[in-house]
Amino acid sequence: MAWHIEGTYFENCNCDMACPCSISGLTAPADQDRCVVALVFHVENGEVDGVDVGGLTVGVLGDAPPLMSEGGWKLGLLLDSRASAEQAAALEGVFSGQLGGPMSGLAPLVGEIVGKESVEMSYSDDGRQHRVSMGSAVDLAVEDFVSPLDPTEQGVKLTGIGFPADTLAVGRATTGRVDVFGMTWDNAGKNSFSAPFAWSA
Repeated sequence: MAWHIEGTYFENCNCDMACPCSISGLTAPADQDRCVVALVFHVENGEVDGVDVGGLTVGVLGDAPPLMSEGGWKLGLLLDSRASAEQAAALEGVFSGQLGGPMSGLAPLVGEIVGKESVEMSYSDDGRQHRVSMGSAVDLAVEDFVSPLDPTEQGVKLTGIGFPADTLAVGRATTGRVDVFGMTWDNAGKNSFSAPFAWSA
């Protein structure tokens, strides 16, 4: 089954600044006793085995040990309620890793899928500020860092990351509330990353 999707992504975890897990390729532990993270993917354009999935948003919620390469992750999946049954199945296949692509590389690290739910979503992005609400489950807003001394206003970037994109903008969450699937946290003031992404398999 061939597919491709592209759009924008952002995440917020409970690390204080520039998550060590991401910048070390999962070889350094997170700042806290557990790594809890919300990843948001807004698909601007995409097709999965002939099914158009453009305009839909997906949330991936994770709870992992501080050294994420040890595995045993708990993952939950939130799907856009605007998706038809066919679109939801296509997105679930991509973001669970069942259809290959970047998420399939994480599959060996996942110990438990704690839930899947379809919820109403509201997404906005102006290129620097990124926000989503997912029913009563997630309220998340992040802002990329831009130095007042940088005349280009391009912001702070990390390169060579790989997943979910090679270059990530670094920032901080202004809102970071999650309460679903037995996962409850508030990561406001903590690390965020954002980037355009393009995946295929």
